Amino acid sequence: MIGVDEARLRVASRVATRARDWACDPEAASVATVRVALHAPTERQALELPGAVLGWRDAWATAAEEPGVEVEWEVRAWSRVGAQTVPVRVTISGADALAAFAGRASADAWARMRSRVAIAIAALGGGQAVATAARTHATALADYAEDEFASVLAAARWICEHPVDGMRPRQLPIRGVDSKWFASHRAVVSALVLAATGRESLGVVGAEQLFRARLLDDNMLPGAPRSFGASIDELARLEVGAPTVLVLENLETLLSLPPLDGVVAVHGSGFAVAELARVPWIVATQVLYWGDLDSNGFAILHRLRTALPRVRSLLMDEAVLLAHRDLWVPEPKPARGSYPTLEAHEQAALDRLRDEGDMRLEQERIPWRAALERVRMELQG
Repeated sequence: MIGVDEARLRVASRVATRARDWACDPEAASVATVRVALHAPTERQALELPGAVLGWRDAWATAAEEPGVEVEWEVRAWSRVGAQTVPVRVTISGADALAAFAGRASADAWARMRSRVAIAIAALGGGQAVATAARTHATALADYAEDEFASVLAAARWICEHPVDGMRPRQLPIRGVDSKWFASHRAVVSALVLAATGRESLGVVGAEQLFRARLLDDNMLPGAPRSFGASIDELARLEVGAPTVLVLENLETLLSLPPLDGVVAVHGSGFAVAELARVPWIVATQVLYWGDLDSNGFAILHRLRTALPRVRSLLMDEAVLLAHRDLWVPEPKPARGSYPTLEAHEQAALDRLRDEGDMRLEQERIPWRAALERVRMELQG
């Protein structure tokens, strides 16, 4: 038997999953429907647990009085108990009714998201592009405090209406907006502005992305720092001539590497890693990538390999994964894409991670001595 409380939990999960879609599409919200089969009891259950069965039936009779909730009933002709009318299915129609049925927390969260998304779409002039941007960032819009939400819309509208190319956040004449505020809200503001204006870029100049690098061979660039941070343009101006570039996802691993002949190690900075393809001496050399064994690690590898097709992965195969099963942890936010540049052994590792329930083996969890031995083997050919 599916009780009212369990059905509410199922509906709450559906509301949480679909709320962003409904918030930017009122028509879809109005026709949203969830049906739950209630798995009515058998006659034997009615005889063995009469109190539980009666309580279950009465609870559904009460739930049927809630707005948008329709409970279907059927007559069961039981030989010992006689004909009994039992609920067999519940249908809840409309996003508002679904959120209300799911409980106060879901109802409040839905109402807030629906309102915020509607206000944002109207403030930026409407249209499908703005609606899509609002959907993408609906959770952030709903989570903002009132004054924070107002500032995001004010910044987006001002940038839509004024030329800002080359300006830094500190120069924007918007009350309450400074460099720190803009850095933490840039993604949402940028998405809304680009959707509303059709521009290709926001125009506001941010801090340059710095890539951490280490020269692991003392014969490279005599006199230069052995460890430094540089923009992609600064890296491109260097004349390194390294036989191998080792790109790492984890900064701690980069800092732990010992001297290695002919190797420059670079921190890939997550999904910014593809920027390394703008550095001529990296393009011209052997590039190895060592990332976390998780879906995001393979997504980053795919992005790098899309820009640099000859990239080889290191310690990112199923054998390494299975050898360290005891060190697996759940991946908090797994990536759901497909990555056609992955080689067969990499795809097998990714499939295993997903089949095991979105697990991950973080780079720094692999015992250091074994990992370093594998690195040296790869460098030797």
